[in-house]
Amino acid sequence: MSFFLGIDTSNYTTSTALYDSKTGEMVQQKKLLPVKEGQLGLRQSDAVFHHTAQLHTLIEELLKDVDTSKIAAIAASSRPRPVDGSYMPCFTVGENTAKILSSAMKIPLYTFSHQEGHISAALFGSQRTDLFDKQFIAFHVSGGTTEAVFAKGFGTGFSVELAAHTLDLNAGQAIDRTGLMLGLKFPCGPQLEQLALKNTEKIKVKPTLKGCNCCLSGVENLSKKLIDEGKSPEYVSAFCLKYIEQTLSGMTKRLLEKYGKHPLLFAGGVMSNRIIKNSFEEKYNAIFAPPQFSADNSAGIAYLGYRKYNDVHTRV
Repeated sequence: MSFFLGIDTSNYTTSTALYDSKTGEMVQQKKLLPVKEGQLGLRQSDAVFHHTAQLHTLIEELLKDVDTSKIAAIAASSRPRPVDGSYMPCFTVGENTAKILSSAMKIPLYTFSHQEGHISAALFGSQRTDLFDKQFIAFHVSGGTTEAVFAKGFGTGFSVELAAHTLDLNAGQAIDRTGLMLGLKFPCGPQLEQLALKNTEKIKVKPTLKGCNCCLSGVENLSKKLIDEGKSPEYVSAFCLKYIEQTLSGMTKRLLEKYGKHPLLFAGGVMSNRIIKNSFEEKYNAIFAPPQFSADNSAGIAYLGYRKYNDVHTRV
């Protein structure tokens, strides 16, 4: 048996993946949750409903040409972060589906946090699985999270200790709120990036840091002020992304001062932005996931399931 099924039901995307441990191939099926025009995300009850409606079709498409008898284990994200008390109802859809499949197929089920899945996907996608045995600093930057963790690899996975985080708005929220003010469609990241790449004016920003932590609510207010002053959508978009880039850069510098030199990994949907990515690769030789492994990511969950399964079965 060589296949490992991963399921992730976040507040943004229904995501499934199948990892073939013999070939190293990762196949994904994803679908964004539908958000009405002009709205910022979904209520949890709506997210649960849409996951329930979407998940079975994605699994059907993912497994239509697969000999399911060769699936060795199933893995699912069960909570946002790997800490006590971390909970979000949308993850129960994927976890409960995984429990049903595990029981029916009589194969193991492993659960991980959504954050661990993002970091795992970045390690897998960047071909840096060597970090599963090392220590590194990982940023998880998305619509629901903006934080850095100090990760310690132990072969099959990693433990994480919170190192820094936003004290108010998440980076993805700042991007989406600025985008909606500009009339863009949620989620606004890719459209905001396209506008920003057309900007030709110089931009200066002054991020707000408190120790290693950050505050991002200011970028929303400043972006609104720029719009009211008649600045172009291209300029406002570039300003928003520059503000986030400089904020993350400031956090990174302070974390390196605190923890010393360690490999740096950046994961999450916001970190697929080319403007931010190019800057950090140049400054810090940082590790990034390829775009297909940046967004909400059952691929990382499937890969964690594979590593966990092999550790269990090689020790028995």
